Amino acid sequence: MSSKNQPIGYLPDERPPVIELIFFALQQIVVMFPATVLVAIYTGFHVSTTIFASGLATLCFILITGKKIPLYYGSSFSYIAAISSIMTSEAIAENGLNHMISVAQFGIVMSGLVSIAAGLIISKIGKDVIEKVLPPTVTGSIAIIIGLTLAGSALNDAGGATFVNLIKDQPAKYSQTVHDAVSSGLVNNLSWVIALITLVSTILYSVYLKGKLSQLPILFGLLTGYAAALIIGLVTDIPFVSFNVQESDKIFSLPIFTLPRPSLQAVVAIMPIAIATIPESTAHLYQLDIYVNELARRKNSNKEYKIADKLGLNLIGDGLGDIISGAIGGPAGTNYGENISTMAITKVFSVPVLIAACIITMVISCFTPLINAVYSIPKAVIGGLSIYLFGVIAAQGIAIMLDRKVDMFSAKNLAVISVILIVGLGGNYAFANGMIPAFGLELPAIATAAVVGIVLNLLLSIGEGKKAEKN
Repeated sequence: MSSKNQPIGYLPDERPPVIELIFFALQQIVVMFPATVLVAIYTGFHVSTTIFASGLATLCFILITGKKIPLYYGSSFSYIAAISSIMTSEAIAENGLNHMISVAQFGIVMSGLVSIAAGLIISKIGKDVIEKVLPPTVTGSIAIIIGLTLAGSALNDAGGATFVNLIKDQPAKYSQTVHDAVSSGLVNNLSWVIALITLVSTILYSVYLKGKLSQLPILFGLLTGYAAALIIGLVTDIPFVSFNVQESDKIFSLPIFTLPRPSLQAVVAIMPIAIATIPESTAHLYQLDIYVNELARRKNSNKEYKIADKLGLNLIGDGLGDIISGAIGGPAGTNYGENISTMAITKVFSVPVLIAACIITMVISCFTPLINAVYSIPKAVIGGLSIYLFGVIAAQGIAIMLDRKVDMFSAKNLAVISVILIVGLGGNYAFANGMIPAFGLELPAIATAAVVGIVLNLLLSIGEGKKAEKN
């Protein structure tokens, strides 16, 4: 096959040329940044520390897993409610922010032990047993609800709701022109314009760009949306792009690192959430396995990338990521679907790219101008990108079921899939913060959907082996 007809893309053990590698790394940073920063904001953790922790934890994850699994570790939304319960506790609030973070850190570190234990068990009992507990009906459905439950966040950003709330929270910071634009609905309308320009351009880049340029649609889409926001801002005097985000006037400033403080309260609140992230992490690994091996097939590679077989190693790496992040003052996390979506769209699964992304991320967290540059990306631009990326996460759930040839006429499969979808989506949109009030508890929607789906699948699987033998 001539190089002209060779499919574009990089497999996990392939390294792009330096310039390409840097651009690919920046693209990975762009897609992980919004969610990682949002978790820090929602929980009250230091933003620069959270960013640094995501880079360090990812780098350690990659090294621990032998550079075999190209996944990016970032702060997880699943832990927000549990961490917030610690951060808002009146019993420790009087001791200051860093004390509260330290208490929460202990629960985060301990939650890492849950993932490590699960990884060791899976490595011991083998993949076949896990297939029975986490079949594609479960992992595929979880991937779908992860993508769809983020739809509200994407549209809020795209429609300007997040920007409008910021203006209302800090009224003195904005001119009367801006407040009038909010009242008249102009901010909302222009936000949609920026988001649509970002979304449409990103889609067009991903569909129509050829050769090397086809691997940078997310970055190009962001730059197009950013340029549109700058132009619209200059014409209307509405600061969609703002560089005055950080209060520090220092160019170089190390993140604020804190140490874990032992707390039973934090262990009880945070540690069990790790169980809920296991199906999510499993779904991500199966998605990655499908796309990597398809690219290898198209490139006529003789090498087989058995990423799905590394589930136990992946969970061990995930757990160590939590421990590393929690040890320095970062939130708990897991591997990111947004980054997998970007890899699936661009066909760049290179581990060296992710290593570069980790290093750049840690550097960014220490330089105020760089943090300001990333923060200056308008919410409308992020919303436009998110509509595409979050949709791809959901689509990858469908890809898992198609790849594994799930029988959609099976009453059992339909029962498991339907219950997971409705509990996960309904719980997220019907109740505040996606927490389902039941039996005197506040149950995270996605985690509850995962557990209910797993239990239902196991119950409906009783006697299946005997039926197969009879047939």
